Amino acid sequence: MSESTLEQILKLATQKAEAVEIYYLSTQETPIKFENNRLKYLQTKAQQGVALRLIYQGRLGFASSTDLTRIEDLVAAAIQTAKVSEIAQFQFASSYNFNYPKKLECNLPQVNELITSGQEIIERIHNYNPDILVNIDFNIQRKKIKILTNTDVFAQRLNQLVNVNISGNLVRNEDFLQISTSDVISELPLDINKLLEKLIQKYRWAKNSAKITTGNFPVFFTPTAVGKAIARLFKTVLSGQFVAQKASPLTHKVGETMFDPRFTLFEDPNIGPDACSFDDEGIPTMVKTFIEAGTLKSFYWDQQCAARAGCKSTGNGFRDGLSQPTPSLVNLSISPGKASEKELISNIKEGLIVDRVLGGGQSNQLAGEFSVNLDLGYKVEKGEITGRVKNTMVAGNIFEGFQNLVDIGNFPELVGNSYYLPCIVFQNLGVATREA
Repeated sequence: MSESTLEQILKLATQKAEAVEIYYLSTQETPIKFENNRLKYLQTKAQQGVALRLIYQGRLGFASSTDLTRIEDLVAAAIQTAKVSEIAQFQFASSYNFNYPKKLECNLPQVNELITSGQEIIERIHNYNPDILVNIDFNIQRKKIKILTNTDVFAQRLNQLVNVNISGNLVRNEDFLQISTSDVISELPLDINKLLEKLIQKYRWAKNSAKITTGNFPVFFTPTAVGKAIARLFKTVLSGQFVAQKASPLTHKVGETMFDPRFTLFEDPNIGPDACSFDDEGIPTMVKTFIEAGTLKSFYWDQQCAARAGCKSTGNGFRDGLSQPTPSLVNLSISPGKASEKELISNIKEGLIVDRVLGGGQSNQLAGEFSVNLDLGYKVEKGEITGRVKNTMVAGNIFEGFQNLVDIGNFPELVGNSYYLPCIVFQNLGVATREA
């Protein structure tokens, strides 16, 4: 994609519309897969395209295309949608220019390096237990984004990272045990030792079977489980999309203390592999606190939802591919506490550790409720992990849970590409079990 093509789209659209915004996306992915101890798949795929928004006769139009040889059709399609669309309640970004530093074009691990790392990982896991069938997914990702408007915006950013997921399958009689660990890196080196220590430790904890009765117990959520079961609920109830619709239970609660004073929830878009200086609408991002010492402070907005609510965008308009922007977050984070993971577990007389859950669970997200089946969890008795539990479900509510908080761990971890989370222990959550 040449700069001249984007400029041609901008020029053509500006001749016909009052305001124009161009969003260009280029992605390249190289997945490398090991399956059952062997290299199975290696391929590189790339895609690019443009999403065009414009304001035509006061109305908002939108079109997107991956065929950039037909720019007249792209502009015509956007104008056609504007004719039947709603009145534009906001203006596109203006007077902002940003270009990523060239040092960001770092040297990610090469394909042959990752293949070698994969073979080493398999060998070291088999040194622990040769019966484990090892699956490894590496995914080298490069994403470049450019945004132009006819109101003096030209911004581009580059994100480069490698997603790593290691899982091991162990069959013991009729018991199937799958344990996994993951990481995301944006620069060398890949810390194999850290990943393998976590994976093998989980196997050691799962060596014995344990049972827990149905009832209310203290529940320890690992950072992975916090992301899957807890943090995503806050993403929903704090979203400007639901606040503007008055569907969020927090809509009129700003300034109220609703959670334990040890709980602070914030977003820092400046850190990690997905760090970004501006959102997908060309609005500068910023660090923002949503809940401070248990008190609700703010929500997050894209331009359209903010306009509907009479607010301003917080730089949280992001896109899924070439779609229109919606409110989303980068690096949702929970402030750490002071206790280590070991200390938190040692203080549990009888309870449960939740490490991985199946799917997203069944939940009423707007009510802050969750109900998740454990994919991997452990029983704790007298401060010691006694074994793996099966056929177990945990249910709770984030509003009640964070009012009955035991403690928060002292070391946040990167979960996926979009969370920095510590482990958390809740005082009493509902635990249900069934016989196999």
